Amino acid sequence: MQFVDEASIIVEAGKGGNGCLSFRREKYVPKGGPDGGDGGHGGSVYLIGDDALNTLIDFKYQRFYKAQNGQPGQGRQMSGRAGEDLHIKVPVGTTVIDEDTLEVIADVTEIGQVVLVAQGGIRGLGNIHFKSSTNRAPRRTTPGTEGERRNLRFEMKVMADVGLLGLPNAGKSTLIRAVSAAKPKVANYPFTTLVPNLGVVKLGQHEHFVMADIPGLIEGASDGAGLGLRFLKHLTRTRLLFHVVDVAPFDESDPVEAAEAIVHELGQFSPTLAERPRWLVLNKLDLLPAEEREAVADEIVRRLGWDGPVFRVSAISGEGTDALVQAAHRWLTEQRRLENEDEEAAEHEREMRRRMEDEAVARTEARLGRKRKRDDEDDDDFDDDDYDVEVEYAP
Repeated sequence: MQFVDEASIIVEAGKGGNGCLSFRREKYVPKGGPDGGDGGHGGSVYLIGDDALNTLIDFKYQRFYKAQNGQPGQGRQMSGRAGEDLHIKVPVGTTVIDEDTLEVIADVTEIGQVVLVAQGGIRGLGNIHFKSSTNRAPRRTTPGTEGERRNLRFEMKVMADVGLLGLPNAGKSTLIRAVSAAKPKVANYPFTTLVPNLGVVKLGQHEHFVMADIPGLIEGASDGAGLGLRFLKHLTRTRLLFHVVDVAPFDESDPVEAAEAIVHELGQFSPTLAERPRWLVLNKLDLLPAEEREAVADEIVRRLGWDGPVFRVSAISGEGTDALVQAAHRWLTEQRRLENEDEEAAEHEREMRRRMEDEAVARTEARLGRKRKRDDEDDDDFDDDDYDVEVEYAP
């Protein structure tokens, strides 16, 4: 199935039904009073988080969603039937943005979470409501109001515990294949990974965590180069980052410069994401002579000035990967325990997520602002003469 993580749709709630103008007409009651009923409320539009979905592709083919209108009122004080609400299923991890105001309406992060995105119209009142001591036969009713209409933008971020960072061809996809059942495409050339991949790392019958692999970053990604910038947002929901470094690049480039470029691009994209705990994973040690491995790894760590956790692995052979995932599982378990027991730690995590969301909104505003500017410039270039055609008739 094609991976689609951004989509724009239009939602429209149902119109409220009009109130009824009616008078009681029965035998032996020649001058019955008003009995017009109210209209029905218009249906509203809701979003529901569904863990069975993992892409927004359906919204690429159907972009307009409308709830049912309320029915008009009837005589004998009968109210019109309310319009049925429309429930739209979206993947868990979807951020909902109003494209007109750039307001973040909701963040769907839980299974079954329900979010109101378009309020149904209010019902109209029948003439029975306007009877008074001075007006025994009112001919006044009110119409139902229009339902809310909104232009929405969905941005889906995968829900993972650990995210993989690195240059193209650093071995991230090989690593996720080695520790999980995920089978992303692997080849000996850059940009083999074109979309995010998720893998469930199982350490027992009931113990596991989710790892996310995104397309590799390149220098200048924060300015739009390569594929990584678009998919970096998927790492904002992770708790831990694995910075995968190729210690023996095929082009003989400097692994330290490559690692520093990734750190720079990460900070440019999101200063808060750059503050996330990050572990250094030195990969492809099997490509070095056995007697050189330790010295090369130590030199990379020294030049980077790295003082965090360091793991030396060979993803293709599996060497060192078990120790890596075991350590990650212990760390994640401890973090969850702290957040459950310590309100300050839980608030710190919430604050980081809020900051990353604010940064994401700022990026969205900037991107949409640039798009609107380009559209305005295109409109300014429009001229009625653009479509004038001079016809010359051949003799």
